[in-house]
This record gives sequence, C-alpha cells and structure tokens, in this order.
Amino acid sequence: MQLKGKTAVITGSNSGIGLGVARELARAGANVVLNSFTDRDEDHAIAREIADTFGVTARYIKADLSKADEARALVEQAGACDILVNNAGIQHVAPVDEFPTEKWDAIIAINLSSAFHTTAVALPMMRKAGWGRIVNIASAHGLTASPYKSAYIAAKHGIVGLSKTVGLETAREPITCNAICPGYVLTPLVEAQIPDTAKKYDMSEDEVKQKVILERQPSKEFATVEQVGGTAVFLCSDAAAQITGTTISVDGGWTAL
Repeated sequence: MQLKGKTAVITGSNSGIGLGVARELARAGANVVLNSFTDRDEDHAIAREIADTFGVTARYIKADLSKADEARALVEQAGACDILVNNAGIQHVAPVDEFPTEKWDAIIAINLSSAFHTTAVALPMMRKAGWGRIVNIASAHGLTASPYKSAYIAAKHGIVGLSKTVGLETAREPITCNAICPGYVLTPLVEAQIPDTAKKYDMSEDEVKQKVILERQPSKEFATVEQVGGTAVFLCSDAAAQITGTTISVDGGWTAL
C-alpha cells in the first residue's frame, strides 16, 4: 500500500493495458480515476469493482481525448492528480501515401496531443501537492519502427520525446516523468485478432502467436498487463525517485535487436 492517499488518473483505462495499470496502482493503495470516450454502465461498474476489490476510491470519467478541452477537463474533474498515466491510444495501418488524413489526425490527437494536454493541467496540481509521477505508455514503436504504421510510430516517438522534456523541466522537483515501452501485450484486443489471423494464414493459433504476432519479440512471449502495471507502480515508488526523462522497455528483448 505504498501509494495510499495518492490519486492516479489513467487515460484509456476501461480495458487492456490501461485497466491493468489502474488495477495495479489500486493494488498499491492509490485511488484511481478511470477514463474512456464511452459512458456505459459497464464503465462505471469497472470502477466499482476496483473500489470493492482493493479498498480504494475509484471512479470513471468520460472524456474524448481527441479533443483538447475534454483531455484537460478530465484532469480538472479528477480534482487531484498525483499520478498521471497517459495510455489512451488508437491504431491504423496503411502505407504513407494511402494513409487517410483523418486517421493521421485522430492518432496524433489521441496518442500524443492528449498527453500534452493532460500533463499541462496535472503539473500545477503535482507542484501544489509537492509530489508527482507522470507515466506515459509509449511502445517498442516509440524506439523503433515498422512499415505501414506511420502515425502510430510518429506519435509514440513523440511520447518518448515529451517524456524527456517534462523530465528535464521537473528535474529539480519531486516530480518524475518516464515512458514505458511495451512490446506486444496480451490484451483482449490482441486475443480477438488471433483466430482471424490464423484463418487468413492457414495456421494454428499458436503458430500465429509465435510466427506472426511475436515475430519481433525475442522472448516469444507476450508481456502481460500486470507486468506493465507493475512497472508503472515501480516508477511511482521511492526507489524510482531518480529515474526521470527516460524509457523502460517491457518488450521481451525486441529493442535489443
């Protein structure tokens, strides 16, 4: 319960990595604010389940992070933000010369610009509280590249750069900013793609995992949302007080190649 009394705002956190991070922060004692662009009963039910399971305060706030004012309002509505986890993201795959302009704009807005807006609002709160942690969920694609993912890779490289800049701007304060760079993580979204990919390539699902999805991940194992969440908890701990403006890869050796 090392984070008891702290409030964590996690963007894009009603499923996948964001939810995994939120649960691990709650396990460590933090009160959590969940977020996505929907406003369903299920979203609020997730917050109630976390509160009941971990004995913390948890609530859900709807915000469309493609819009600057809603990204900023999310942190304002949270009321406190000791820990900010910028996780929200979308993806689209296409060659540069065929990449739809609206998809580029949406990916840059949600994957990169929203982190700027939430950070700009959170920093004064952290300074007033005398403590803060910003954890940006980048990607192995924040450190390397693949074809046909120009917007995503540009955004994730931008997240790494933003993390370095904020880390430098807060270096003399009890505030840190870092980026976690996961490789392939076994989320419901990834799991759902496996059967269709198996049919497409006439492979078994295990072959798809090993030869297609995990082709560039030397461990040939998925990272888990709990591992990414545990890394976020570490970055919020006293042990990580002098870790700032850098990246931590959770990618099974991908970026070591």
